Amino acid sequence: MEKQLHLNMLASRPPVPGGLQSGSKMRMGPGRKRDFSPLPWSQYFEVMEDVEVDNENSKDTFRIYSSGSEGPVLLLLHGGGHSALSWAVFTAVICSRIHCRVVAMDLRAHGDTTVKNNEDLSAETMAKDVGKVVEALYGEAPPPIMIIGHSMGGAIAVHTAAANHVPSLLGLCVIDVVEGTAMDALNSMQNFLRSRPKTFKSVENAIEWSVKSGQIRNIESARVSMVGQVKKCEEPLSSPGMSKSITEGCKRCEEPLSSPGMSKSITEGCKRCEEPLSSPGMSKSITEGIIEEEEEEEEEGQSNHKRKKEDDPEVKKESVYTWRIELSKTEKYWEGWFKGLSSLFLSCSVPKLLLLAGVDRLDKDLTIGQMQGKFQMQVLPQCGHAVHEDAPDKVADALATFMVRHKFTVFKEGFP
Repeated sequence: MEKQLHLNMLASRPPVPGGLQSGSKMRMGPGRKRDFSPLPWSQYFEVMEDVEVDNENSKDTFRIYSSGSEGPVLLLLHGGGHSALSWAVFTAVICSRIHCRVVAMDLRAHGDTTVKNNEDLSAETMAKDVGKVVEALYGEAPPPIMIIGHSMGGAIAVHTAAANHVPSLLGLCVIDVVEGTAMDALNSMQNFLRSRPKTFKSVENAIEWSVKSGQIRNIESARVSMVGQVKKCEEPLSSPGMSKSITEGCKRCEEPLSSPGMSKSITEGCKRCEEPLSSPGMSKSITEGIIEEEEEEEEEGQSNHKRKKEDDPEVKKESVYTWRIELSKTEKYWEGWFKGLSSLFLSCSVPKLLLLAGVDRLDKDLTIGQMQGKFQMQVLPQCGHAVHEDAPDKVADALATFMVRHKFTVFKEGFP
């Protein structure tokens, strides 16, 4: 139950059955090695640009990805910790279904957006950001716009709509965020964030973790999305992918732990005092699984890089990647994102669509509102929290059908 509560808070999520079975070793077998290399944004979007908006005595710059040249605009807002690239695969699919334009933006402190005050992540400020970006893109006569938001982005979409920051608002779509479960999850969210890896040895390693931990179940989406979630550390760490406490030694007895390969003894605990060594890197089963897979690759001769000696200069200079945003530092804004969200959502006068990964997400207000026909709801089973990444086809089909039903647009020739 606790894991389910986490789903509605942020885009990241703890391990789920779809990612890794407990105790499994994730054997891939010869010829079955998956490709975790990153994919370029240009494979899914037509244009990438930076949009400047005025902010008191300075300017903020928001990274925008877009596609399409006709029809209503789908303004896409990502979840906490993610970026506009989380919408990449969905964008390619929806543009093949209906006549529309897509604009996906990196919210402040996320992705490649740069703002004067990176620490202000209040719902009010981020909602104003959305309005300013729309004004910068389209001036005083914006085209019809439907805002679509996932998780934190869904909350910001509701705040934006309720504050009328987008005067040409056509409709509102919120993906897998409900006030009740989100508020219940706040107390345990810091523990969840601490359980994530602090660093990765490469972008490929980050992509691999996201898939095997169950954060993103669609490997194609992970390969383009994770690029927007991690960044290269300014100063390489001594042991990529491992927490500082592990690389320095045991906190209790200060026994040095010299094992760059993350041996089983390190993941289990200190040999001298048997103090457990928490590795925010991953759960024991995930860590052992990735280690074992790496060992199998060495035996099969698939990775020359892993054979390099510990004192190889090239290994020491290897870059380390970390999260672009420290979500734990945004805690003071969490309640503001979600408190009162259900009533705010129901108060929006435009047609509304709520897409959920499970019907158990509904709280009392939304259950009553759904029974009264105040919004349309669709449950997409067999998806993780990142519904639009795990099942972009299903989300695109649901959204396309919703928009055509309300006569916002029409299907493209040959579809459905």
